[in-house]
Amino acid sequence: MDVNCQGRRAVVTAGGSGIGLTIARTLADNGAQVFICDIVEDHLKALRNAFPEIGVITADVGKSADVDRLFDAAAEAMGGVDVLINNAGIAGPTKRLEDISDEEWRATISVDVDGQFYCARRAVPYMVEFGKGVIVNISSTAGRLAFPLRLPYATAKRAVIGLSDTLAMELGPRNISVNAVLPGYVLNDRARRVIQAKADASGRKFEELQSIILDRISMRTGVEEQEIADLVLYLCSHQGRHISGQAINIDANLETYAGLDKLD
Repeated sequence: MDVNCQGRRAVVTAGGSGIGLTIARTLADNGAQVFICDIVEDHLKALRNAFPEIGVITADVGKSADVDRLFDAAAEAMGGVDVLINNAGIAGPTKRLEDISDEEWRATISVDVDGQFYCARRAVPYMVEFGKGVIVNISSTAGRLAFPLRLPYATAKRAVIGLSDTLAMELGPRNISVNAVLPGYVLNDRARRVIQAKADASGRKFEELQSIILDRISMRTGVEEQEIADLVLYLCSHQGRHISGQAINIDANLETYAGLDKLD
């Protein structure tokens, strides 16, 4: 089965590194025009050098004016937009409720929820004009499972699922599919840094703490960034055109976050 995105015009937010970069590269490798934003200039510079066919711009999706610049530039470069990958997000604080500041709460909600709303609002008119479209919102298993000490992040990621469900119903009659993708424990540098920091703080070994996390996953493994990108590719392809309104877990069945707050 030839799964590709030939002719698609995709915007990927936070596409300069990590999951976003892997998604952007996968879409581009499979026929899509791709335009990304990021807030880290070094990431954009590296991407320009390595993948000159991918358009880039500096933008903070938590600011609607930045999102306007992003879509103006993307539409000019690609002739329109019919795929939106809402990938941008921040982890937010790891704190008890009473210790979370207004600024930490707002920053997490701003990027993780407001940013997806701003981007969808700008993308949909292009999709309506084109006659079809695809929106993939990156949520998290933290959006369906309680996650102690990660309240802003878990709240934001659950909001993304609600946003996706409602947009799927609203936009379906206009031939636009909307899905949420919920990664679990991702085997990437960011996760490794978090675990190593916890190991350093507690005097335990990296392997010990990773084992505690893996014991909460039915298949006893994390997922690779490429697996997430492959799922996104399928949702954006002709084969995935009738998948909509779904919250799709890609997590090897992560069962619970209970107890992970005690790793510090």
